[in-house]
Amino acid sequence: MKHFLISILGFGALICASGFVSAKLPALSDDAKAKAAEAAAKAAWNSKVDGYQLCRAQEKIAVSYLQKVKATGGPMGVPTATPPCTDPGVFSYAAVEEVKPAEATKPIEAAGAHSPATTAASPPNGKQSDAVVNPAKKP
Repeated sequence: MKHFLISILGFGALICASGFVSAKLPALSDDAKAKAAEAAAKAAWNSKVDGYQLCRAQEKIAVSYLQKVKATGGPMGVPTATPPCTDPGVFSYAAVEEVKPAEATKPIEAAGAHSPATTAASPPNGKQSDAVVNPAKKP
């Protein structure tokens, strides 16, 4: 019974601690996004190269098999037509950057950073209640 309670308490402590660990990660920088896009392009290219190498190996095995069948005089079926192997070529990644229009620098007045019209006559926290300062309008 004692081991059961200890394991339940340990599990509860683990669940409580996991709340602290599950913090939100910061957003990726532009450099990290570019590296991730390049890594994805490289992975796609590697997949194409693997497919090309597999296709070449299958062609080589098929040719070898057909030569053995012809040499032994066995029954030869009709070969299945397959698409030709296409070489993906050398990997090249050209980063496509979005062209953003140049933003003109706005003057302070156009940016909405105006100073107050008048200087405050009294501090914002007075002894008067809000009902006295801002009376409600009656319909």
